[in-house]
Formats: sequence, structure tokens, C-alpha cells
Amino acid sequence: MLDQSPSPIAQPGSFLGVPFRASPEGAHAAILGIPFDCGRHPTRIGSRLGPAAIRAQSPLVREQLGDAGIDVVGRLRLVDCGDAAVTPGLIEPSFAAIEAAVRAILAAGAVPVTMGGDGAVTLPQLRALHAHHPGLALLHLDAHTDAYRGEGADRYNNATTFTRAGEEGLLDLAHSIHAGTRGAVDVEPIARFARELGYEVIEMAALRRRGIEDFIVHIRRRLAGRPVYLCFDMDFFDPSVAPGVCTPTWGGVTAAEGLDILRGLSELDLVAIDVNTVSPPHDPAGMTAFLAGQVMAEALALLARRRVNL
Repeated sequence: MLDQSPSPIAQPGSFLGVPFRASPEGAHAAILGIPFDCGRHPTRIGSRLGPAAIRAQSPLVREQLGDAGIDVVGRLRLVDCGDAAVTPGLIEPSFAAIEAAVRAILAAGAVPVTMGGDGAVTLPQLRALHAHHPGLALLHLDAHTDAYRGEGADRYNNATTFTRAGEEGLLDLAHSIHAGTRGAVDVEPIARFARELGYEVIEMAALRRRGIEDFIVHIRRRLAGRPVYLCFDMDFFDPSVAPGVCTPTWGGVTAAEGLDILRGLSELDLVAIDVNTVSPPHDPAGMTAFLAGQVMAEALALLARRRVNL
């Protein structure tokens, strides 16, 4: 699954201090780092460093796990499978490595909980999930749809992930949601293209008018009874709380609002969790990586509680 070749670089601390294990056998959930970005952003390259930064901040998250009221790590037999064997900028071999790593976690009966990496890392994960979970629905929380047209050399990048996923038939588009879309200019043409593909798009302005509680109710109703791929791009948050992302966009949710939304997903059948786009070179004091670790911990708590209730 992962690159097992010797390395002169010391292995970093694992996420939440759980055991490092190349094989996820026996785990109910497994952490996987995906230190990849396309390397083509005009001004902000750095999300390839995201997994290491999130692991480094995770001891602060571990201190708060007792507040979950459940032994999240123990209940899930959580392990950290290290990083997928990717090379930033090399899309095809890296996508193959990501897909193989996620397939191995799924074959072991575990839920993959991944940390990127830019938004491009989601497509190979969806390819792996599609074979295991027919009718897979998407909940994508992001300032951007990542469903841009993309042609030629731009066919595969962090902005075309969900266009390609739709073309490849990897998702139940009629029950898939992009939420949080916004920008400094009119986002309607961008949202319109995603809607034409078949996605529901809830722009941030509409989410604000709807309110957090009503938004959560809508998600629960739309995704009830379906396997759900949760893709959480950290720029869903406002840059005031998560500045260290690839494309910061003003007008996002606060930390409290984002975590409330996550906690409201307890009724969903989450079969994969994908937290991405932490860019450590742009992350003062590591606060975005810390918040990303908290997002992952909240999602893990949802998985742990669901196991209790099965």
C-alpha cells in the first residue's frame, strides 16, 4: 500500500499519537497522509506539507478527545498508515499510488481518513471508493466547487476534481452537494456549470440565509441512507481562522460554525473522510493545521459513535 523503502528521514509523529502501521488490518479507521499538490498554483504552493503539519499539531487535539465522551481511538482501533508514496507535481503516478493506498484500507474493512494535499487528491480516492460503495454521494464543504471544465494540460488539477468524477461515474450526482461556494466576484457562472453536471450547489450566501441548523437538516434529509464521502476543504472556513490554505477566500464560516456543522452529521453513513488544502508555509502559528486536526477528530468521533449505535 505504502512506500516501504528505507528512508534517511526520521518518521514524524503519528496523528494523535496512535500506532504507525503499514497494514490497516484490524482497524476500523485508518489515517493516511497524502503529501501531494499539483505544484501549479501561481502564488501559493505548500499543501504537500499539510500531513506533516497536521500530525505535528495533533497532540493539542488529543488533549481534547476526552470531551467526546467516548474512547475514539480505542473504539475505532485507530492506526496511522503513514503517507501514500506520491511525488508532488507528477499526477498520474501519484494518483495511482493514492488509489492503491486507499483501496488497501478499504480491503481491510477500515474507513480511510485522509489528510492532503491539495484538492486534486480527492479524485483517486473516489475511484477507490466507487468500487466498494455503489451509489456513493458527496458532501463537499469548500469555498470552490472544484468542478471547473479543464481541458488539455488542465484536465487534471485541483480545480477539476469533481468534473472528472462526474464524467467517470464515480458519484451519485443527484444526491451530491457542494456547499460554501463564494468568491470576490460573481460565482454564479461557476456554480451553474456544477449544477449542469448534476450537483446541488449551495453558495455561502444562501447557506447564511438558510442558517446552520436548517442547512444541517437539509444535508441529513438529502443524504440519509446513502454512503457519504465527506470532503472537507479547509478554505470552507474564513481566512480569519484558517489562513494557511491554498486559496483563501473571505466570507467563510467561523471555527464554531464549521465544527457545529460537522457535529450535525451524526446520522450520516460516512464511508470516507478527506480533509485537505492545509498549506503550512502560509499558516501562522500552525493554527490552520491545528483546526484541520480538530476537524479530523470530530469526524472520527462521528465514526466512533456510529459504531456504538450499530
